[in-house]
Amino acid sequence: MQRAALFGSPGGGPGGGSGPGPGPGPGKMAAGDLGELLVPYMPTIRVPRSGDRVYKAECAFSYDSPISEGGLYVCMNTFLAFGREHVERHYRKTGQCVYMHLKRHVREKVTGASGGVLPQRRNPKLFLDLEMTGDLNSDDYEYEDEAKLVIFPDHYEIALPNIEELPALVTIACDAVLNSKSPYRKQEPDSWENELQISKHANNLMQLDNGVRIPPGGWKCAKCDLRENLWLNLTDGTILCGKWFFDNMGGNGHALDHYKEMGYPLAVKLGTITPDGADVYSFQEEESVLDPHLAKHLAHFGIDMLQMHSTENGTRDNDVKPRISEWEVIQESGMKLKPMYGSGYTGMRNLGNSCYLSVVMQAIFSIPEFQRMYVGNLARIFDYSPLDPTQDFNTQMAKLGHGLLSGQYSKPPMKSELIEQVMKEEHKPQQNGISPCMFKAFVSKSHPEFSSNRQQDAQEFFLHLVNLVERNRIGSENPSDVFRFVVEERIQCCQSRKVRYTERVDYLMQLPVAMEAATNKDELIAYELTRREAETCRRPLPELVRARIPFSACLQAFSEPDNVEDFWSSALQAKSAGVKTSRFASFPEYLVVQIKKFTFGLDWVPKKFDVSIDMPDLLDINHLRATGLQPGEEELPDIAPPIVIPDDPKDRLMNHYMEPPDIDESSVMQLAEMGFPLEACRKAVYYTGNMGPEVAFNWIIGHMEEPDFAEPLSLPGFGGSATMGATAFGAIGLDNQPPEEIVAIITSMGFQRTQAVQALKATNNNLERALDWIFSHPELEEDNEFIAHMMEMENNANANIISESKPDGPRVKDGSGRYELFGFISHMGPSTMSGHYVCHIKKEGRWVIYNDHKVCASERPPKDLGYMYFYHRISS
Repeated sequence: MQRAALFGSPGGGPGGGSGPGPGPGPGKMAAGDLGELLVPYMPTIRVPRSGDRVYKAECAFSYDSPISEGGLYVCMNTFLAFGREHVERHYRKTGQCVYMHLKRHVREKVTGASGGVLPQRRNPKLFLDLEMTGDLNSDDYEYEDEAKLVIFPDHYEIALPNIEELPALVTIACDAVLNSKSPYRKQEPDSWENELQISKHANNLMQLDNGVRIPPGGWKCAKCDLRENLWLNLTDGTILCGKWFFDNMGGNGHALDHYKEMGYPLAVKLGTITPDGADVYSFQEEESVLDPHLAKHLAHFGIDMLQMHSTENGTRDNDVKPRISEWEVIQESGMKLKPMYGSGYTGMRNLGNSCYLSVVMQAIFSIPEFQRMYVGNLARIFDYSPLDPTQDFNTQMAKLGHGLLSGQYSKPPMKSELIEQVMKEEHKPQQNGISPCMFKAFVSKSHPEFSSNRQQDAQEFFLHLVNLVERNRIGSENPSDVFRFVVEERIQCCQSRKVRYTERVDYLMQLPVAMEAATNKDELIAYELTRREAETCRRPLPELVRARIPFSACLQAFSEPDNVEDFWSSALQAKSAGVKTSRFASFPEYLVVQIKKFTFGLDWVPKKFDVSIDMPDLLDINHLRATGLQPGEEELPDIAPPIVIPDDPKDRLMNHYMEPPDIDESSVMQLAEMGFPLEACRKAVYYTGNMGPEVAFNWIIGHMEEPDFAEPLSLPGFGGSATMGATAFGAIGLDNQPPEEIVAIITSMGFQRTQAVQALKATNNNLERALDWIFSHPELEEDNEFIAHMMEMENNANANIISESKPDGPRVKDGSGRYELFGFISHMGPSTMSGHYVCHIKKEGRWVIYNDHKVCASERPPKDLGYMYFYHRISS
């Protein structure tokens, strides 16, 4: 019978245990004593049930993993994992004593006399399905996995497996933990479990030597006229259309028909080929697959999938033609970029189309206010985190900020390693960068798009993150204040010349692309003619000519009046032509500028303007400061347009008054939890007749681009005004008081009347939600008079902002409109639903490129090709 040794940890290392603190000293315990030792802890040891999330690859408070020096400790009760630095905190907080310690040892394989790697007997893994960094999946390395139980506080260790000497419950629990699936795959089966497998046809794929060469463009289906959703058969080189898919990629299924006729199994989608791979489909296996020999298979037809990587003697400064592909220019391909290490230079690994999240978070944590809020308060946030820190926004933000800024996960290789790499002309795997699996799972949960594994719009994620920061602020501090500004909108009736001024809150400036102002129109016309001729004649496409747009033209387009559709003039009591202009009522501390590069074609297919805009390093928009009502201007009367309610027995129109509309608040909250603005959710539920969240969600998707998308639901005749829920900043008419009987119930519980009224107004007079609201706003008890002034604000999505200059407005950090560029996010690809993001950030006086986990000093930051730009205010 196998004997188990029970050791006290003398202080680290695989032999003496890896407990975080000193143990009682090494010693052995008889096997029969193991059961007695575990008896006091048996009630706390659980077997994972269906639905339990077992974390064994990532610490809840850091990015430590089993491959880290101290390994990982998995709580045998909650199944949360902790690195050496944080396991003691969990033990003190919960009293949980039994943890499973996981450690993966990585060693270089021993080489033989001839220099080859000696064959090694494969080490069976003790804990399977462990998501580790791909950098260490090298043939030059072997792994040895180690698992043991550790009992706190004395750090007794029990080596695993130990089936015969441990109680049956403990053995079953350990086995279940070691073989558990990833918690992220349980949460997101559609995106995480659909991992591509290598096709069984890839290794021995037959390719016909028929002389077919594929041009770089101008493709068309060989059996119809379709030019989209085209697939190249990797056996005979035939280009054929695919099937009709849910994503509007049309097709007549000729590629599948060709397989049925000829039996050639693999095809690659044209337009998806990059140096990193392409979309490959196996007709015989009926699924997307991986082809490890794709480069060779494409080269057979004259396609060099690695053409975007310049050779050692390739592009060099200005002595060759300029690089045109946005993939090359934005990623600075062909240049020897110097890797950057240390604090602030940590990359984020791509989880599969997660680059949109990575670039936004890199930009966010380059801002001092976010650094102070989350990293500066790290200890306090961790100490007061809930029992499940994986489900707490502030904990995960602090964890991510620390991971990016600490330098702990961005360490340069040792000098000896660098010398070895140079001698061998190869790169030794590094463990740099963090994998934001836990962060992505939390911030994207319940969101239909961000929770998927599809590419997303970085601008939409930025607003989603700001919304989460607003909803999870710590006390009165709110780092997103730095982005917030007030927009003044001036609407003028073209016939009466009367005006109306309104204000709204925004977090970014959307700048239109002024295509008509291109400075190289002649070149663009010539290029378009040549391109069409090449497509018709099936010749190689000409070198791309990109439209050059002056930034001043885009700024001018932003400031020009827009036509207002279906404008109803209260002066004329009829529909009329109206124009709207927007100005800044306040300037934010940090200005985020989005270039509106993405639009929809006539076929509703997303398209992108591939343009070059000379974005300035120094930006002055003081001339866009709002001025308010000017002398000589006459305001439009505050009269609501008439409405018609058929078969209305109460004849409400007699008094031009309506009762509050019935809105299904449960549907509203479901939509709001997806990250959409609260007022937009209310409008969606109202305008779809309370038919449920799915119907309302479709309404939201169809109205997201409307300028008043997030503004409060406005219904004529309600409460004597045109506003249903709140004004642009959340003020509610005093005649819209909550029912006194509900106010009395809350005040009878010991709360103040001002709190009760404010909470009811913020929750549409829902008693249960009002009580939750009061408990979530404890800081409002401190100052009654202040509450009285602010109570009209709290029903709006900006309920948590306090004006520094205007007590009845949103909290903004107003100041000069002069800014300096410090970062920008760039997108490569035809639409936000595909492609790749990288970001450039100016740190310590030089530009740095963040491309997933790779962080390097930038040589040529492509400031003219960005999508989102980040400016910080400079003194006048």
